[in-house]
Amino acid sequence: MPAAERRAMILEAARDLFGRQGYNGTTTDQIATAAGISQPYVVRMFGTKEALFLEVFHATLGALVDAWRTTLAALPSDADEHRRAQAIGEQFIDLSATRGLHTMLLQAFVSGAEPAIGQAARDGFLAIYRFLRDEAGMPDEQVQGFLGSGMIFSVMLAIDMPSLFDADQDAASLLRATFGEKCMQVVASARAAA
Repeated sequence: MPAAERRAMILEAARDLFGRQGYNGTTTDQIATAAGISQPYVVRMFGTKEALFLEVFHATLGALVDAWRTTLAALPSDADEHRRAQAIGEQFIDLSATRGLHTMLLQAFVSGAEPAIGQAARDGFLAIYRFLRDEAGMPDEQVQGFLGSGMIFSVMLAIDMPSLFDADQDAASLLRATFGEKCMQVVASARAAA
């Protein structure tokens, strides 16, 4: 298997595990096992767990922003800020099908006590803010609301709220209120990832 394929397998396994278990709760051995690769190979390729986490974080953040750019490019040039916000919000929800994407970002954002990760997370969060303000054309108040909704969405995935959809009426109501017409898509994506 080519090294690039192995690298991609490691990054995908790491995104999923770091997203579910956090930085401190995940070992390079667990990542290697999930990727079907030896732990020494993971260390040889990335050096340290921190370096691997940072690479996964930057790749995940890049995938998010790239998806948003593609979404904005597909809109008519006269789309107003509300239509742009709606389109990238829908894209954010659609990305729930990418295993670990939202929860990986959330884990990085809550790992501020780790010096290198905290700095990368702050830089990444500001990059999202600048994208929303400068490229999506949102005023600061709209950016604040968008970021707040995005964090609620990520937290609901991190605590596996979609798993309660059929068993708890309040969970189902909260999921419907949060995701609207995309609710069942989110529930289906969460079930597929389980």
